[in-house]
Amino acid sequence: MKIIFSPTKKMIQDEDLAPKTTPVFLSKTVTLLEKLRGMSAEQLQHMYRCNDKILAENIKRIETMNLYDNLSPALFSYSGLAFQHLSATSLCQDELDYLQEHFRILSGFYGVLKPMDGITPYRLEMLSVFPDGSNLYDYWNDALYREINDTVIINLASEEYSRCIKDFLQENDRMIHIVFGEFKNGKLITKATKAKMARGDMIWYMAHNHITDPEDIKKFSEHYSYAEELSDDTHFVFVSQE
Repeated sequence: MKIIFSPTKKMIQDEDLAPKTTPVFLSKTVTLLEKLRGMSAEQLQHMYRCNDKILAENIKRIETMNLYDNLSPALFSYSGLAFQHLSATSLCQDELDYLQEHFRILSGFYGVLKPMDGITPYRLEMLSVFPDGSNLYDYWNDALYREINDTVIINLASEEYSRCIKDFLQENDRMIHIVFGEFKNGKLITKATKAKMARGDMIWYMAHNHITDPEDIKKFSEHYSYAEELSDDTHFVFVSQE
């Protein structure tokens, strides 16, 4: 069983904890970095869709980026809402070992990351389109799916990232989509911010309980409860209790 997760734009560099592994697609990351370094400031801003301050920060980041030294483990490098709720710093070694085996972060820049892979802060979303019209879905093709290489995949990633796996699923594969929702005017809706928090909470729960059987995911009850009547074999729906 593998769990897939989205990265976040917000990143930190924490060298207190040394990485233990190297990203499997590092050579392809090198190629992407060369491509970014070949782009003008105007082209980068158009691709990033960002203000001048963020552009300047990322131009400096691209110019000085070192993919081999002063790295942080991926699990501790992302600092967005979902990772805040995952609360990696609260996990014990057994729980970190569980995540190293089962948890994978999908990345536009690195492809697939294990929690203890050494990375450096970057900005490159999977939806990015380069000046020549090429995109990251074509660049990675089925490489991310082949690297995940498991017949049971727990999808806690956004559509932007999960399609890198979903588009290549084979007949014997089972992808279970985790849905967090709440009822409004009789309809089940997903609120993005609350869903991000819940995804992080669920990863913490799975690590804490060393879950390897998808059925045990249904016991998750942090602000949500499993709704059997709304779920099926490939969609586990959790409804807000708040």
